[in-house]
Amino acid sequence: MYGITTPHLYSLAVHGGAGTIRREDLSPDPERAYRTALENAVSAGYTILDQGGSALDAVEAAVAAMEDSELFNAGRGSVFTHDERIEMDAAIMCGHSLDAGSVAAVEQVRNPIRLARRVLDRSPHVMLGGAGALQFARDQGLPLEPLDYFATAFRRRQLDEARAADRVQLDHQARKPDKYGTVGAVAKDATGHLAAATSTGGITNKRYGRIGDSPITGAGNYANDATCAVSCTGFGEYFMRAVAAYDLSCLMEYKDLSLGEAARHLVFDKLPALGGEGGLIAADARGRLVLPFNSEGMYRGWQYAGETPQIAIFK
Repeated sequence: MYGITTPHLYSLAVHGGAGTIRREDLSPDPERAYRTALENAVSAGYTILDQGGSALDAVEAAVAAMEDSELFNAGRGSVFTHDERIEMDAAIMCGHSLDAGSVAAVEQVRNPIRLARRVLDRSPHVMLGGAGALQFARDQGLPLEPLDYFATAFRRRQLDEARAADRVQLDHQARKPDKYGTVGAVAKDATGHLAAATSTGGITNKRYGRIGDSPITGAGNYANDATCAVSCTGFGEYFMRAVAAYDLSCLMEYKDLSLGEAARHLVFDKLPALGGEGGLIAADARGRLVLPFNSEGMYRGWQYAGETPQIAIFK
């Protein structure tokens, strides 16, 4: 992906989390299910771009599609906190206006990314959290769901395992695909504007209202037409300390690195130096995409204008 130099009228990429995702650990049926879910997310966003829609609408739709799938740790299928709650985070940003909206530790909202978009469009604020975010969702008339809608038997087993080991857990144990549970999308539209969106349920058995990088503008999500749109996935504490998403933009703006050069440096040099593992997806103003990761795999998909969508999981 790094060698692409041709400009593209529009493009989109999605991710469904990175981590220890080995081919030998993922049987054919689950692999097909993940590939189908990623294809659906790419299609949801790309269709909007193909019809002349905005990058902002495209990334919102792509992420909402993954939130609606119980396969990913975002929206339906989010992981449990220590107190058997489901607290979700999401962020969205427009590269043209630099407007951003995000929500943290929000419950009951079917699609946190749609709530983040309402914060961007209809609120004077950038981030809302907890009970306040939920009240704003009610005021906006967004769909709410009971706990049973989000909970799955698999996530309950994960919580039991994490409690028994007295640890927080990044989505899956190592004996199964160990995935950093975040979903995200980046896009460049036909007018040249960029956007990024990210959503997550956090980490299993998290306590004390823990919030990761996903809803923090500049840490797990960022977009600027002058440089790039980026959505990150990994252990959020490291991405926050690195201010990873904004750092990618800065490497392009101040060091004049290309998107590929900046992404390689961040993912393979800067983050590992802090102990960070994971990956990101990013798009630049010419519609070029990169999807680097320093883990064993990352659920990902992408599509360029007029080309066939591509789906990948392993290295």
